[in-house]
Amino acid sequence: MPLSDHFLEVSSRVRNWGRWGDDDEIGTLNLITREVVLRARDCIRTGRTIPLAVPLQKDGIQVGFIPGRDNPTRTMLMIDQGMDPDGDPDSFHTSDDAVHLGLQAGTHWDGLCHVSYSGKVYNGYDTATITAEEGATRCGIERVTTLCSRGVLLDVAMAKGVDLLDCPYAITAGDLDDAAEMGGVEVRAGDIVLVRTGRMALYHSSGGMAYCLGPNGDASNAGLSMSTVPWFHEHDVAAVANDTLTFEVYPCEDVDLAVHMLHLVDMGLTQGQNWDLEALSVACAADGVYEFFLAATPEPFVGGVGSPVAPVAVR
Repeated sequence: MPLSDHFLEVSSRVRNWGRWGDDDEIGTLNLITREVVLRARDCIRTGRTIPLAVPLQKDGIQVGFIPGRDNPTRTMLMIDQGMDPDGDPDSFHTSDDAVHLGLQAGTHWDGLCHVSYSGKVYNGYDTATITAEEGATRCGIERVTTLCSRGVLLDVAMAKGVDLLDCPYAITAGDLDDAAEMGGVEVRAGDIVLVRTGRMALYHSSGGMAYCLGPNGDASNAGLSMSTVPWFHEHDVAAVANDTLTFEVYPCEDVDLAVHMLHLVDMGLTQGQNWDLEALSVACAADGVYEFFLAATPEPFVGGVGSPVAPVAVR
């Protein structure tokens, strides 16, 4: 599908290439300054911690839509193995294991090099910087050495008065404003925004396939629309994640996976999927506080185009 005039117009409005220098590889994460982190600590009121990751398991969230993006396969390497050559049962024994998984199989961040178009990744780096031997030599996920900031939950489903959004549903900039108004929060520069559709409840109740399919059994998804891209740019959001497999509305509008392209390639906006926001939604609704300290640093796989993360909201 060729790039539309609308896509190119949005791209020209939100492109951050060179904003933080010609050698920049982390994009909008530059907005998380020390001052932003210090302000974020003021969001800790009770000390309650809420994990936001789905379990990494063989019957996990992946159901085969993306070839090779597999749920974990874990293998035991040693089981109660002793190190003493004489076989002393009271000596040190150990169990050890290994795992094979797609780096974006569970709750994860996309690296800025995950998406390209017109032969370029973020900041104008050529796609030739991604190789089979080394992976991403520019904008790899290991460049994200820390990711802690103020988190804001925009609970779009609750703001619309539903348990979960229908599929497909295209979340608009107006929906984000409504969710922010409901939560009594103002999105600030350097924030990490979490957008809840409620779709994760289906994963908990019926497994991965229900999570990925619409009411008629078709592959469809509630998610962010292209209209939200300038919204994230104007608010100087540092990173954004939601509780769906595709992140953006699917089937897509205008250009396939346009939101991915605009976020990762043009804006340098780190993007996450498959976040479990259900317990956080309940907690925020209970006390009316929709901001928190968020710790969400990805595993630093060198050359990786994405990485698992076990985010924790501290309220």
